[in-house]
Amino acid sequence: MIENSIPVTVRILDKEYRVACNQGEEDSLIAAARLVDQKMREIRSSGKVLGTDRIAVMASLNLAHDLLEKQTQKDSVNTGINTRLRTMQQKIDAVLSKENQLDL
Repeated sequence: MIENSIPVTVRILDKEYRVACNQGEEDSLIAAARLVDQKMREIRSSGKVLGTDRIAVMASLNLAHDLLEKQTQKDSVNTGINTRLRTMQQKIDAVLSKENQLDL
């Protein structure tokens, strides 16, 4: 086991897994396991995917897709914010430049 880690048991699709977890991160691990379990159950209940391995791969792909979409949205928002900040900085610089010219 990793130093400062503790064993945490999680349940996914009615199967228990013992996972090493950093102290203080147990709740996050349990929440992640619940999300994986929920996604796997959704896929299993659709009846389109058979076999635990295939269900796990599909759940992983779905979760990775969701994560990448959120990162893309975040990057887009950050780009917009950065553009607005640059525009504001240019306006401030222009006003300060005019002020400096008037002082001369």
